Amino acid sequence: MKPGIKLMVMLSLILIFTGCVYIHTKSPYDVDLDKTELGSKKGIADAYSLFWLVAWGDASYAAAAKNGNIKVLRHADQETKQIFFGMYTRWRVVVYGD
Repeated sequence: MKPGIKLMVMLSLILIFTGCVYIHTKSPYDVDLDKTELGSKKGIADAYSLFWLVAWGDASYAAAAKNGNIKVLRHADQETKQIFFGMYTRWRVVVYGD
């Protein structure tokens, strides 16, 4: 195989599989972040998945608020971590409030 074709094949494979080995994203559940008041408490709730077959946990707002002893929600963030095509996945919800 010619070196130019090998290079194109390798670059194509890299582009196709980018983000498949490890992904870690965080995002807020709010649109006006400059006006956000977080509150004095923080609660976290997680859910997991393994080998696309088994899932467990409760990554809901209610579970996160309960874990942080929060009565009034002020802000929430979400976080996702996936390893090797989603063989291991963790969803996390973080809530802030009083």
